[in-house]
Amino acid sequence: MVAAVVTETGGILSHAAIVAREYGIPAVVAAKGAMEILANHRTISVDGTNGHVHAVRSI
Repeated sequence: MVAAVVTETGGILSHAAIVAREYGIPAVVAAKGAMEILANHRTISVDGTNGHVHAVRSI
């Protein structure tokens, strides 16, 4: 189950972006360094419209 997609490479015609659009889930592509910063199963918030990815604090 996927709630959003974040990739370090690609563009609006990448496979990840197209699949996200088909399933109606937010996607941010070409986010340099995302996998290093978002490591350790961190909970995030993804705004695909504006291209923002934010860390969310766990309660």
